[in-house]
Amino acid sequence: MKRLLALAVTSAFLVLVPLVGSASAVPNGGGCQLHGTANISPGLTNNAQNFTYNFTGNLSNCQSSSGGPASGTVFAGTNGLPVPTGSGSCSSSTTSGIAVAQWADGTTTVVQYSTSGAAAAVSLQGTVIGSVTSSTGTTYTTTRYAGDTALGTLAFEPPDPTACAGAGVTTAGIDGTIGLGSS
Repeated sequence: MKRLLALAVTSAFLVLVPLVGSASAVPNGGGCQLHGTANISPGLTNNAQNFTYNFTGNLSNCQSSSGGPASGTVFAGTNGLPVPTGSGSCSSSTTSGIAVAQWADGTTTVVQYSTSGAAAAVSLQGTVIGSVTSSTGTTYTTTRYAGDTALGTLAFEPPDPTACAGAGVTTAGIDGTIGLGSS
Protein backbone atom coordinates (compact mmCIF):
# COMPACT_ATOMS: atom_id res chain seq x y z
CA MET A 1 0.00 0.00 0.00
CA LYS A 2 2.82 2.45 0.85
CA ARG A 3 4.48 1.74 -2.52
CA LEU A 4 1.18 2.45 -4.32
CA LEU A 5 0.75 5.73 -2.41
CA ALA A 6 4.34 6.79 -3.18
CA LEU A 7 3.84 6.01 -6.88
CA ALA A 8 0.58 7.97 -7.00
CA VAL A 9 2.10 11.00 -5.24
CA THR A 10 5.12 10.93 -7.59
CA SER A 11 2.82 10.66 -10.61
CA ALA A 12 0.72 13.56 -9.31
CA PHE A 13 3.85 15.70 -8.91
CA LEU A 14 4.94 14.98 -12.48
CA VAL A 15 1.53 16.14 -13.74
CA LEU A 16 1.60 19.28 -11.55
CA VAL A 17 4.75 20.79 -13.06
CA PRO A 18 3.28 21.47 -16.53
CA LEU A 19 -0.06 22.59 -15.03
CA VAL A 20 1.45 25.58 -13.24
CA GLY A 21 3.33 26.72 -16.32
CA SER A 22 0.33 26.43 -18.63
CA ALA A 23 -2.11 28.03 -16.19
CA SER A 24 0.04 31.11 -15.72
CA ALA A 25 0.66 31.46 -19.46
CA VAL A 26 -3.00 31.94 -20.46
CA PRO A 27 -4.84 35.27 -20.17
CA ASN A 28 -6.08 35.77 -16.61
CA GLY A 29 -4.36 32.50 -15.71
CA GLY A 30 -2.64 31.49 -12.55
CA GLY A 31 -1.78 28.68 -10.23
CA CYS A 32 -1.42 28.11 -6.48
CA GLN A 33 -0.15 25.46 -4.14
CA LEU A 34 -3.01 23.99 -2.11
CA HIS A 35 -2.60 22.54 1.38
CA GLY A 36 -5.68 21.51 3.33
CA THR A 37 -7.69 18.90 5.16
CA ALA A 38 -10.81 16.96 4.17
CA ASN A 39 -13.19 15.44 6.75
CA ILE A 40 -15.15 12.49 5.34
CA SER A 41 -18.36 10.83 6.57
CA PRO A 42 -18.74 7.91 6.67
CA GLY A 43 -15.04 7.10 6.48
CA LEU A 44 -13.64 5.73 3.22
CA THR A 45 -12.91 2.01 3.25
CA ASN A 46 -12.02 -0.62 0.63
CA ASN A 47 -15.75 -0.97 -0.14
CA ALA A 48 -17.46 1.58 -2.38
CA GLN A 49 -20.15 3.72 -0.76
CA ASN A 50 -21.71 7.18 -0.88
CA PHE A 51 -20.14 9.80 1.40
CA THR A 52 -20.07 13.51 2.18
CA TYR A 53 -17.14 15.70 3.18
CA ASN A 54 -15.99 19.19 3.99
CA PHE A 55 -12.70 20.82 3.18
CA THR A 56 -10.63 23.78 4.36
CA GLY A 57 -7.24 24.81 3.05
CA ASN A 58 -4.67 27.44 2.27
CA LEU A 59 -3.59 28.68 -1.14
CA SER A 60 0.03 29.84 -1.31
CA ASN A 61 2.81 30.67 -3.79
CA CYS A 62 0.15 31.88 -6.23
CA GLN A 63 1.35 33.20 -9.58
CA SER A 64 -0.97 35.02 -11.97
CA SER A 65 -0.59 36.54 -15.42
CA SER A 66 -2.98 39.32 -14.28
CA GLY A 67 -1.10 40.20 -11.09
CA GLY A 68 -3.50 38.52 -8.66
CA PRO A 69 -2.91 37.92 -4.96
CA ALA A 70 -0.16 35.55 -3.79
CA SER A 71 -2.29 33.70 -1.22
CA GLY A 72 -5.75 32.94 0.08
CA THR A 73 -7.96 30.38 1.77
CA VAL A 74 -10.46 27.91 0.35
CA PHE A 75 -13.38 25.99 1.84
CA ALA A 76 -16.17 23.65 0.79
CA GLY A 77 -19.00 22.20 2.91
CA THR A 78 -18.34 24.62 5.79
CA ASN A 79 -19.71 28.09 6.64
CA GLY A 80 -23.16 26.94 5.48
CA LEU A 81 -22.07 25.98 1.96
CA PRO A 82 -23.73 22.95 0.36
CA VAL A 83 -21.98 19.78 1.55
CA PRO A 84 -19.96 18.10 -1.24
CA THR A 85 -20.94 14.52 -2.06
CA GLY A 86 -19.02 11.56 -3.37
CA SER A 87 -19.11 7.91 -4.21
CA GLY A 88 -16.35 5.35 -4.05
CA SER A 89 -13.67 3.85 -1.84
CA CYS A 90 -10.05 4.37 -0.85
CA SER A 91 -8.97 3.00 -4.23
CA SER A 92 -11.21 5.15 -6.46
CA SER A 93 -13.82 7.86 -6.01
CA THR A 94 -15.70 10.70 -7.66
CA THR A 95 -17.03 13.81 -5.93
CA SER A 96 -18.73 17.11 -6.71
CA GLY A 97 -19.29 20.33 -4.83
CA ILE A 98 -18.88 24.10 -4.62
CA ALA A 99 -15.80 25.74 -3.11
CA VAL A 100 -15.11 29.35 -2.19
CA ALA A 101 -11.63 30.89 -2.43
CA GLN A 102 -11.14 34.08 -0.45
CA TRP A 103 -8.01 35.86 -1.64
CA ALA A 104 -5.60 37.94 0.46
CA ASP A 105 -6.71 41.13 -1.33
CA GLY A 106 -10.37 40.65 -0.29
CA THR A 107 -11.62 39.26 -3.61
CA THR A 108 -13.56 35.99 -3.94
CA THR A 109 -13.81 33.13 -6.43
CA VAL A 110 -16.64 30.56 -6.34
CA VAL A 111 -15.90 27.26 -8.13
CA GLN A 112 -18.31 24.46 -8.98
CA TYR A 113 -16.11 21.37 -9.31
CA SER A 114 -15.89 17.61 -9.67
CA THR A 115 -13.05 15.27 -8.77
CA SER A 116 -11.96 11.85 -9.87
CA GLY A 117 -9.50 9.89 -7.76
CA ALA A 118 -7.47 6.71 -8.11
CA ALA A 119 -5.61 5.72 -4.93
CA ALA A 120 -3.74 8.85 -3.78
CA ALA A 121 -4.00 10.81 -7.06
CA VAL A 122 -7.01 13.13 -7.44
CA SER A 123 -7.87 15.17 -10.54
CA LEU A 124 -10.07 18.26 -10.13
CA GLN A 125 -12.01 20.09 -12.86
CA GLY A 126 -14.34 23.00 -12.37
CA THR A 127 -15.83 26.24 -13.55
CA VAL A 128 -15.91 29.60 -11.79
CA ILE A 129 -19.56 30.48 -11.17
CA GLY A 130 -21.19 33.80 -10.26
CA SER A 131 -22.16 33.11 -6.65
CA VAL A 132 -23.40 30.70 -4.01
CA THR A 133 -25.65 31.43 -1.05
CA SER A 134 -24.97 29.60 2.20
CA SER A 135 -27.64 28.15 4.48
CA THR A 136 -26.89 31.05 6.85
CA GLY A 137 -27.93 33.56 4.18
CA THR A 138 -24.40 34.71 3.29
CA THR A 139 -23.88 35.11 -0.45
CA TYR A 140 -20.35 34.59 -1.76
CA THR A 141 -19.98 36.40 -5.09
CA THR A 142 -17.13 35.90 -7.57
CA THR A 143 -15.10 39.10 -7.88
CA ARG A 144 -11.92 37.56 -9.35
CA TYR A 145 -11.46 35.05 -12.22
CA ALA A 146 -15.12 35.17 -13.36
CA GLY A 147 -15.86 32.63 -16.11
CA ASP A 148 -12.50 30.85 -15.77
CA THR A 149 -11.86 27.13 -15.64
CA ALA A 150 -10.23 25.39 -12.67
CA LEU A 151 -7.89 22.41 -12.98
CA GLY A 152 -5.92 20.64 -10.31
CA THR A 153 -3.89 17.57 -9.57
CA LEU A 154 -3.95 16.72 -5.91
CA ALA A 155 -2.62 14.06 -3.55
CA PHE A 156 -4.99 12.41 -1.06
CA GLU A 157 -2.93 11.82 2.09
CA PRO A 158 -4.66 9.89 4.89
CA PRO A 159 -2.67 9.83 8.15
CA ASP A 160 -3.16 6.03 8.38
CA PRO A 161 -3.76 4.35 4.98
CA THR A 162 -4.36 1.02 6.77
CA ALA A 163 -7.66 2.51 8.05
CA CYS A 164 -9.06 1.69 4.58
CA ALA A 165 -9.17 -1.95 5.66
CA GLY A 166 -10.78 -1.15 9.01
CA ALA A 167 -12.82 1.69 10.49
CA GLY A 168 -12.29 3.92 7.45
CA VAL A 169 -10.41 7.11 6.62
CA THR A 170 -12.34 10.03 8.16
CA THR A 171 -9.74 12.76 7.63
CA ALA A 172 -6.99 13.28 5.06
CA GLY A 173 -4.56 15.91 3.95
CA ILE A 174 -5.04 17.27 0.43
CA ASP A 175 -1.98 18.78 -1.26
CA GLY A 176 -1.21 19.81 -4.82
CA THR A 177 -1.61 22.57 -7.35
CA ILE A 178 -4.75 24.33 -8.51
CA GLY A 179 -4.79 26.39 -11.69
CA LEU A 180 -7.36 28.94 -12.88
CA GLY A 181 -7.44 30.29 -16.39
CA SER A 182 -9.38 31.18 -19.50
CA SER A 183 -8.60 30.13 -23.03
